[in-house]
Amino acid sequence: QVQLVESGGGLVQAGGSLRLSCAASGRTFSSKAMGWFRQAPGKEREFVAAISWSGRTYYGSTYYYADSVKGRFTISRDNAKNTVYLQMNSLKPEDTAVYYCAAGTLGYYSDYRDPNEFDYWGQGTQVTVSS
Repeated sequence: QVQLVESGGGLVQAGGSLRLSCAASGRTFSSKAMGWFRQAPGKEREFVAAISWSGRTYYGSTYYYADSVKGRFTISRDNAKNTVYLQMNSLKPEDTAVYYCAAGTLGYYSDYRDPNEFDYWGQGTQVTVSS
């Protein structure tokens, strides 16, 4: 079992920045793919960013981003701290949502953008961007 706890959400003005953290329990964190998803009121949960486990390629992890956040958000992981981060810059009001951290054992051909690929989920943290 993996337990995930998100933190770092809050209220920020448009153009500002926030860094979300997701702390994971358990000894298997380094072998898990990690993802961030978000859900705005009245909308479906959508993919934000994901990072593979660190040994997926010779050069380390692979990274995936939704087009809407590419160039503004950065996902990273610290296996020593069992933590994954989402650095969010140049925030826009449309980024307002509850942000969820997710973990899973994804294969080489897995779709990192599909929430059904992830087995474990945090409770979410609210991000509100004011205009």
